[in-house]
Amino acid sequence: MNDYSEHLLLDKPRKTSSHFSVWVTLVVPFAAILFQVYVPLFFQYLSYLELPLLVTVYFSLMRRQPVAGTFIGAGIGLVQDSLSHQPLGMFGIVKTLVGYFAGNVSMRFEVDNPVLRFILGFFFFFFHQFFYWVLTRALLGQQLGFDLAQTLTLGMLNALVALPLFHFLDKLKETS
Repeated sequence: MNDYSEHLLLDKPRKTSSHFSVWVTLVVPFAAILFQVYVPLFFQYLSYLELPLLVTVYFSLMRRQPVAGTFIGAGIGLVQDSLSHQPLGMFGIVKTLVGYFAGNVSMRFEVDNPVLRFILGFFFFFFHQFFYWVLTRALLGQQLGFDLAQTLTLGMLNALVALPLFHFLDKLKETS
């Protein structure tokens, strides 16, 4: 490895995965899904927020295990599918991929840095939207538009929301 890549890696001993109480791991994702499904019905301007995705990214990053991130993403995605009007399994597949890759990223990098959290929030929103578009075209055969400028703008907005959300969720960690 070169000097630059060594500074991006964890310099101190690797942190273990964060632990949350059972109620946090169940209530927070369910509240995010309910927000995603019902709040845009009353407030259209909040429909850009992808809170289930941000919660998936956060819990996958904090668990620091790709397998745990995979199950977190699959669970949140399938519950979101069951409560939304989308075809069953689409969010499940995409959020499973997001959870897996977020778990992998957290094993390699120190993810408590706010700048890195912003970048990851943006990247995983773009990743989510792009793979949802790919799966809709490939699996469902539907012609869904992909507006790059809109996706980049919404990615920035979701990344901005991710910072205070992640800070709030950090407060819910169990101390050991």
